[in-house]
Amino acid sequence: MNPDARGRLEQLLDRELEVARSLELTLAAEKSALTGESAAAVERLAAEKVRLFDLLESMEKERRALGHAPAADAPPAAGLADRWRALMDLMAGCRAANEVNGHIIHARLNQIRQLLGVVRGVQPLTYGPQGKTLATALRALARA
Repeated sequence: MNPDARGRLEQLLDRELEVARSLELTLAAEKSALTGESAAAVERLAAEKVRLFDLLESMEKERRALGHAPAADAPPAAGLADRWRALMDLMAGCRAANEVNGHIIHARLNQIRQLLGVVRGVQPLTYGPQGKTLATALRALARA
């Protein structure tokens, strides 16, 4: 790799690392917002997360155009290898944090569905002593 291309690649990887760190912070803030009460904060952080993902995707395309595509083995140059490993570690952490946030979202969604069922008077499914399903009669709160 010629020195000019290597320099551009190092700069690009440094920018990707910056964006990945911002994504890491955004995901942590999103987790806090998801367990809080502010829907506006969740919406704002989700939009920021999407923006950062889009930015990382465009940088990946730029990196590929420079001739460095992800591979199982690290790039041959030591400086590039260190940057690459740091980026991969950061992105693995971001992936895990995003999955945790997804689980929180699904849990909250299930809670909301259950609450709506109570309000609407939908009969929840429960299990009896023999392990068979039972529908318990509930009076809708709207009719109470």
